[in-house]
Formats: sequence, structure tokens, C-alpha cells
Amino acid sequence: MRYLLTSGLLFGLASAAAIPTNQVNDNGNGNGDGNGTTKKFNVELGPRPYYLVNDMDEGPLKTKLQSCSEGPFEVSDFVFAHRGAPLQFPEHTSESYSAARRMGAGAIECDVAFTKDKQLVCRHAQCDLHTTTDILNRTDLAAKCTTPFTPATDNGTAAEAKCCTSDITQAEFKTLCGKMDGFDPNATTVEEYLDGTPYFRTDLYSTCGTVLTHNEYIELVNGWDLKFTPELKEPEVEMPFDGYTQEQYAQDMIDAYKAAGVDPSRVWAQSFVPDDIFYWIENEPDFGRQAVYLDERVDTVEGYANATASLPDLAARGVQIMAPPFFALTKVDNATGTIVPSEYAVAAKAAGLELVTWSFERSGWLNEGGGYYYQYVKPVINNDGDAYTVLDVLVQQVGITHIFTDWPATVTYFASCFNL
Repeated sequence: MRYLLTSGLLFGLASAAAIPTNQVNDNGNGNGDGNGTTKKFNVELGPRPYYLVNDMDEGPLKTKLQSCSEGPFEVSDFVFAHRGAPLQFPEHTSESYSAARRMGAGAIECDVAFTKDKQLVCRHAQCDLHTTTDILNRTDLAAKCTTPFTPATDNGTAAEAKCCTSDITQAEFKTLCGKMDGFDPNATTVEEYLDGTPYFRTDLYSTCGTVLTHNEYIELVNGWDLKFTPELKEPEVEMPFDGYTQEQYAQDMIDAYKAAGVDPSRVWAQSFVPDDIFYWIENEPDFGRQAVYLDERVDTVEGYANATASLPDLAARGVQIMAPPFFALTKVDNATGTIVPSEYAVAAKAAGLELVTWSFERSGWLNEGGGYYYQYVKPVINNDGDAYTVLDVLVQQVGITHIFTDWPATVTYFASCFNL
């Protein structure tokens, strides 16, 4: 029954993707109507930002956000759509990107991986097809997976599968359906394995998400006059891959924007691999100026200290933008019990580095601590509305310039209220 219901509900958000990309646009605010005319593009936020505001503790921030309840809400470059809108839509699909656009994201992300025939596609990881698509249900493709499905056993061995973009060609990739990311490790059948969506997400729109190549993503986002945040994913196969080097992979991603005539100022190329960042700085300086070093070194205490200490040297090498997960940019001041900028945030500012961060709306209920992204401020948060409290510190005190979010509407509400 849920599959019959979703198609009508999805149309309102997904219909924007059906508009030809050569229709007249006005920085994402105008839209062709199919008759050669234009009409205003309305940003739609839905109920979630209002739920969060209502859930906040009383105070000046809540009062300010309440005052913005009727908008206007505008497209904002502060809002980076992380994989589209994967809180409710299958990530890296045209439906997810259309939802992100409708919610006011100024830039949309494509995580870039390569296929067996060395073509670029949008997937969060090179080897996540078994959790983000229906490949295991495809008897013609499942056998090509690096590790075909193996069911869980009674002795406690978890179900297993591993399917990579490099296992199949781009043409084969395009036949897949995107689904909500997740799996059931206790599954004894493929159907059970694929039914593992986290509790705070939904399968409402997980019918058959339209997966995209990197070039299709560029055409789509360019047609909306929005900006791009492509991330070069670290390969999970040995490189060179059939003669394909890491340097060529990094160059191919940039070349796609040059071929499409996209101005480098509209592109934030990202990578967790520092050599990718240095490659772009040295070989594609127009794109390298906005290259984003995604910094996961902060995941351990020792790594956090080393990452913080390394920031001046990275700036000296030409890195201009650092992007750690947002937990690393705040901490609790034990004397006041308030959230303040972290040592990393202070050091980045001192080194003259711009800060981008990730990923908002990627946690469960904050009254249960919020998990990974709220680990440094867990003692002082107790409700979902505290997400806005943390975001306010990131903006007003840390000084972030953009934030990736799994549900752009939440950040667009804040950005419009504060003219970001």
C-alpha cells in the first residue's frame, strides 16, 4: 500500500526535476512553466523547522526564530544539501536533489565514485550499493558484487554483502533504483537485509529513486542556477584501478565542470584525502581556492589534538577551507555551562581558515544525547530544539560559512531569519 501512496505525495517536490534545464532561471528563484514564461520559485519548508523552534527552551533565540515564522524564506548559499535531502528521500537521487532545491538549498552535493568503465556517478561511497540501491534484488547484477549476499546465521554471524560502483558499468548503474540507506545485519533473506532504514528516517519516498551520473547531476543543478559541492570519494579498491590513477580521478571530476562551462566560484570540490586537495591547489588553482578539506582526524582525542596543531601548516600550503564534523567546533564551558567555540575552531580562525561543517539533521532524538554530532555538548542538550542552539553558536561564535544538512528546510529557516 505504501508504494501506491507515495507517487502522488512525491510529485510536488520531484516535479521541479522534470523541468527542462534550459528553462529560464533566476538564481534558483525562477522557473520555466513549459510555455516560455517564468514564474516565481517558492521555497517550501514544511513543518519540521516549526517543530524544532517550538521545542526550544524559552529565550532570545527562540523568540527571534518565532518572529520569522511567516518568512519570507529564500534560497541560501549557507545551506549545503548533504546528499540531497536524505532524512526522507533516497540519497543522491534526482528526487532527493529536487527536494533539497525546493527547501532552499543554495548548493547540492554529489559524492563522486567511479564505475567499472571509469565513469563518474553520484554515490556516498564506492561500495555502498548494497545498502543504498536495489542491486541485491537484481539477479542480473547481484552476482557481480564484490561480496554477494550471505545471510545471517544462528551462531551470531551477521548478514554480509558488498557491492561497489566499480563492480558494474555506468550503463548498469543507471538501471538501479535508489533506496533509503540502511540494512538489517540479522537478515536471512535479501528482502530483510534491504529493510533497514534507521528509526528517525522514513521509507515514504523510497519507491525507486532515480540514480544519477556525475554529468547528470551537473546538468540538473546547473539548470537550477544553484551551486555544486562534489566530493571525490576515497576509492575502496586498489589504485591504480585498471590503469586509472588517483590523479586522473581527481582531474576527471574537475574536468566535468570545465566541460559544462561552470564557473569555478560555483564549485566547492571536497575530499577527505589531503593529496586530492593539494592536487587541485597545484594543478587546478581556480578550483583549488575553494577546495574543502574534510577533516575526520578529529574522531579521536589524539587525532583532534594533531588536527588542531596542523592548521597553520595547512594554511601555509594553500588550504583555505577546513570542514570537520560540527561536534569538533564546539565544546561546553564548564564554568558557565554554555556552548562555546572549541580549540579547533579558535585555531582555524587564528590561521585565517574558513570553516565549513557537517552534517546537520543526521542524528536521532536529541533528548537521547544526539550521538556522534553532539558528543562534545551532550551534557547541556535535552531536546530536539537544541539543534538550533548549537547551530546558533556555530554561526554567531564559530563563524562557519556553510553547513551540510540532511534536511535543508531546517537550516534554510535559520538562514532566512538571520539573512545568511
